[in-house]
This record gives sequence, C-alpha cells and structure tokens, in this order.
Amino acid sequence: MSTIPDLSGPELSGLRLPLIVAPMLRVSDLRLTSAALRAGVVGSFPTLNARSETTLREWLDELGRVQDESTGLLCPNLVMADADSVRHAHLIAASSARMVITSVGSPVPVAPLFAEAGIAVFADVATVAHARKAVAAGATGLVLLTAGAGGQTGWLNPFAFITAVRDFFDGPVVLAGGMTGGRSIAAARVAGYDLAYSGTPFIASSESPASESYKQEIVESDPDGIMLTKAFTGLQTNMLTQSMRTAGVDPESLDEGVTRESAAELFGNRARGIGPKRWADIHSAGHSVAGVRGVRSVEQIVDDFARGYDRARA
Repeated sequence: MSTIPDLSGPELSGLRLPLIVAPMLRVSDLRLTSAALRAGVVGSFPTLNARSETTLREWLDELGRVQDESTGLLCPNLVMADADSVRHAHLIAASSARMVITSVGSPVPVAPLFAEAGIAVFADVATVAHARKAVAAGATGLVLLTAGAGGQTGWLNPFAFITAVRDFFDGPVVLAGGMTGGRSIAAARVAGYDLAYSGTPFIASSESPASESYKQEIVESDPDGIMLTKAFTGLQTNMLTQSMRTAGVDPESLDEGVTRESAAELFGNRARGIGPKRWADIHSAGHSVAGVRGVRSVEQIVDDFARGYDRARA
C-alpha cells in the first residue's frame, strides 16, 4: 500500500494515496464524503451543501466518526462568499476536522480561528498573485486551480504554476485539474505537488447524488465535450456541452460578455423560469472525463487510482 511522506500541517502519512476527492456543489454530500474517508483518501464537501447549520453539525459529527474508523481525512470546504461562512467555520473548529479548504474569497476572516484550533487552511487559488495573497492571509496550504478543472477553473499550466509558487511557498500544495487516474497523481508528485484533487470521476460514482443522466454525460464525454465559458456564471467555467444541448442551449451561441449578475438572472438557481439552471440543468465537469469509463463505486475508483499510482512510481 502506498504511503505519503509527512507534510507540514495535517498528518497525511496514513492516507492510501495523496488524493482529495474534491468538494463539489450539489454533489459532495454525507454519503459520498463518507465513502471517500472509508476508501482511505481525503473527503471534502462544501459546507453550504448541508443546507442548514443543524444538518452541517450532524454531518461533521458523523464524518468525524467515520474518520476515526478509517485512514481517510475529513476536509470541509468553506465558500467564503457565502454569508454563513464564518458561522460554519466555528462549527468546523469545534469538529474533529484537521484541515479545511477555503474558496471564492480570502481566508482572512477564519485563518486565526483555525490556527487556534490547529486546523490547516488550504486556499483555492487560480493565479500566482492570488497564491501570494492567500499565504499572506494565513493559508498554510494551497490548492492550485489549473486548466482542465471542472466548474469554475483556472487557466495556468500546472507545471509553470507550481514552479512560480515554490519560489515563495514551501508548504503543502494540491494540484486541481485533469487528474485522470493514479498516473496523473504520480506525475503531480514528480512536478512538486503534495496531493491532487479529483472531482469529475466521483460525480459518476454510485454513491454520488448526481442524476443518472448527469453521470451518463460524463461517461460518454471526452475532453472535446467540455467547454470553457463565462456564459453561465460570469467566470471561466468548464461545462458539459451535452448538458447544454439537452437543456435547449446552443453551445455555439453563448454570450461570453455577461456579468456575474446577468448570468445569475439568466441561469441562477433563483431565476424565475428565465432559463435552465446552472449546476442543476447545465452540468459542470473537467477534462478528466477522459478517464471515466463507467459508473463505479468510490472504493473501485480509489482502488484503480491506487494501482495506477503504484505502477507509475515503480
């Protein structure tokens, strides 16, 4: 079984392989995250997926018990733009989580709380400038969003990105974008990353709450079926073209000049019949659709990743 060298911050040496099952809006729930922990990797979920503070507290308690019974690690994700992020941070600080991911905003409001609780803070960043700001704000780890990540994504080459970041940061760094299997994770380690994110293959897992049609779109797609567009969020986002067509949207006629506000009016979850809903009707996915051949359990996916990782390292 593969082991990981000790890193600064959380204890990662007991993981089966250096993998974080990425936090995904509307997808990462209690069942999927529990399965990731039991498979021996890092399980993550956006706290706003829990829908209420009571439910979030229940999820953290249950996932803490699963963490105690497995070799996996729990890693909640705080969307800093969410109005409840600070309240959620206090619930995480009182939980058994030892690492947390902050995204869509600065970790400044929560970094002191997590430092006092002994929880490592990994910040999502898409540019070198953002990485510098995150480190200055108290982040003890970084998640580098690179070209090919599903949903709202980065655009930098992963090799150039890590080279630039290592000029000023020697803490743990995670590669997000295009992880098609264990060989990809091994390549990330050689490039200088400590862990890797994978989300898209786990959307198509049997434990995922995603619809069967969404899972099938991922199985049937290849990287050419992923479109980078601002049309649905106002930010660069990787989306499945097949889901656009199914929802009655022509991928060739998207408005790339929209603002975040106008995109929300057209495709946001609170829109009133103006257009199909992003995330619910228009589905996100990353370039790692290239490695998805069917719907499998989380355990089977992790097993396959681990075999490929061991073969690549050998």
